[in-house]
Amino acid sequence: MIECEIVRLNELKTKLRKLPQVVADATVNGQETAIEQAEAYAVQELQSSIKYSTGELARSFKHEVKVDGDEIVGRWWNSSMIAIFREFGTGKVGEQSSKQLPPNVAIVYRQTPWYIPAEEVDIDLTKIYGIPKVKIKDKYFYRTNGQPARQFMTPAANRIAKEAPGIIKNVVDQELRDKLGD
Repeated sequence: MIECEIVRLNELKTKLRKLPQVVADATVNGQETAIEQAEAYAVQELQSSIKYSTGELARSFKHEVKVDGDEIVGRWWNSSMIAIFREFGTGKVGEQSSKQLPPNVAIVYRQTPWYIPAEEVDIDLTKIYGIPKVKIKDKYFYRTNGQPARQFMTPAANRIAKEAPGIIKNVVDQELRDKLGD
């Protein structure tokens, strides 16, 4: 007859009871880390492509990670009204510019020019973007047909989509070691 002794069985049982919650918490933390990395990529893109900036777009990122039953859902967005115009462009110029649209999204672009009162803008749009300034009844306006899409979130989302599984796996692995031991 072979005798077998199981050493530290109670410790194993304790770790197995903790395992589901540790994995769930670690997965949430991994998702959070991946979203924060996406935001860093978007900020990097903004900083490399904006000539004049107040930093509003970079400061306007928001995100949340929620547990919904067995699913962990992460959302990431920019709360600035300017973000959507920069991401997808405006007017005829935006419509004709190169961009990647999300699936099942169609954007309708204004087809006629519009005028921006010069006194409502704190920078010279002619100098910065080449938008012509015109005088109408003793007031100055910038006349525009729109701006091209200058995507910063879509490239970041595409990049993180490839990296997120690895980021989440690394966070889960680390938290399993930290909270349950080797």
